[in-house]
Amino acid sequence: MRKYLNRAAVAALSLAFVSEAAATEWNVSLWGKRRAFTEHVEKLAELVSEKTDGEFTLNISYGGLSKNKENLDGISIGAFEMAQFCAGYHRDKNPSITVLELPFLGVSSLEQEVELSMAVYQHPAVQKDLARWNATLLMPSPLPQYNLVGLGEAPKDLGDFVGLNVRATGGIGAAMATIGAVPTSMSASEVRQAMDSGIVKAVAFAPHAHMSFGTIENGTWWTTNLNPGTVNCPVVANTDALNDLPEDHRAALLGSIDEALDHYVDNYTSNTMVAWGPALEERGIAKVDFSDVEIEAFKAVAAAPAAEAWIEQNSARGLPAQELYDLVTGLISEAQ
Repeated sequence: MRKYLNRAAVAALSLAFVSEAAATEWNVSLWGKRRAFTEHVEKLAELVSEKTDGEFTLNISYGGLSKNKENLDGISIGAFEMAQFCAGYHRDKNPSITVLELPFLGVSSLEQEVELSMAVYQHPAVQKDLARWNATLLMPSPLPQYNLVGLGEAPKDLGDFVGLNVRATGGIGAAMATIGAVPTSMSASEVRQAMDSGIVKAVAFAPHAHMSFGTIENGTWWTTNLNPGTVNCPVVANTDALNDLPEDHRAALLGSIDEALDHYVDNYTSNTMVAWGPALEERGIAKVDFSDVEIEAFKAVAAAPAAEAWIEQNSARGLPAQELYDLVTGLISEAQ
């Protein structure tokens, strides 16, 4: 009897060891707080856990692992296995995906933003670009067109932006500079303090970020139809960690991306955008509408020059810049 019990104990210990060895935990570096911008990552974690019976866990951290502008660096050294970042935070580190941040591309929906991003992410030159950081692109964080919330007297026309300090990154910042604004790049978590201290007078964000990071708490006006563009903020995995996953865990992760993105888009449309209008009205924030003539004039000075400069600069880096630009604009044209 004693011998039988010992064998059972050994078997139980062996089973426990195997179960422990089979479990996988990934650390995921985000920032700010849980919001519309992170719902696809939250959903991905939920789906992966469900599909693997809890054997694969994504431990999501909001700012506890890295600063947002250092997430790509953290991925490169394996400090964590997954992270989200925005291309405009460090354009030289990920030049290929900044094609998606060019101003006035004409993207009309979150669904189209997903389609464009995934097409660009799958391009061999883009994958090679991100491979320099040991990063594999998993999915975008699709955002609607940006608009500005600002302090003080509302602009009456585009001429009122001359000399105005605006928080705007990437292609949006470049576009704002063409009409005389002074763009400043800073992380989203720094924006409210910058507004309070007067460092910036206006902030370019998508609606969820205006609500999440408090710009509407002291803003007095917002632009309804400036729509200069958006930013591209991918979720990436450390390539070594991805390759080392057990086959079933890897399938659970990659097989959940489409559903996670569908959840993100539905949540943004059904919750964030529904709450946006009332949030502005409750605070008495004035709406600034620009005429079609002004918007077309803005496009004329911002869109083509920015695209030409992007193609020239990134061709010099050895990227197939014209090919990437044609990929994006071609897909947009097909959808019109």
